Formats: sequence, structure tokens, C-alpha cells
Amino acid sequence: MMPYHNAEKLLPRRLLREVQAYAGGTLLYIPIGGGTKNKWGSRNGAKLRYTKRNAEIRLRFKSGETYEALADIYGLSEDSIRKIVRQQENA
Repeated sequence: MMPYHNAEKLLPRRLLREVQAYAGGTLLYIPIGGGTKNKWGSRNGAKLRYTKRNAEIRLRFKSGETYEALADIYGLSEDSIRKIVRQQENA
């Protein structure tokens, strides 16, 4: 989660008044400029963790684990396990 900053302490007074005219009293997300958008999960390693977890699930399924057992082990629904197993079949 991104840190919260008080705009009064961060923005010049003139700019603050302008922003208040459009979005006063609301929470406002301001994206990083310059086209530096990161792909999902690349900054915090989530994509890599889920990729490894899903590969492990597929391997355990091929080794004979049931959907039900894998769902209990990984804290996922059986439907989610089925989708993960199918991902490799469709790739």
C-alpha cells in the first residue's frame, strides 16, 4: 500500500487550491508520470511468487495430489486449483 501524504505539506499553496477545486475532501491517487508504469507484481515480487506457487501446484497435481488436497494446502478454492492446472494445459 502506498503511503499517505498530506497535500498541505507537500504541494505549493497555489497548486493545492487548484486541486481542492476539483477533488477537495476526497482521496486522490496520483500516478507516476513519464510512462514509468510497472507491470503487475514486478515491484514487490508477487508475480514471481505466484508463478512459482502455480508451478508447484501443477507438479503436485501431476504427482497425484487431488484438487481438494491442493486447495487445503494452498488455501485456495478447488475451482482456483483447476484453473491453475489448466493454465499449463492451454499454454
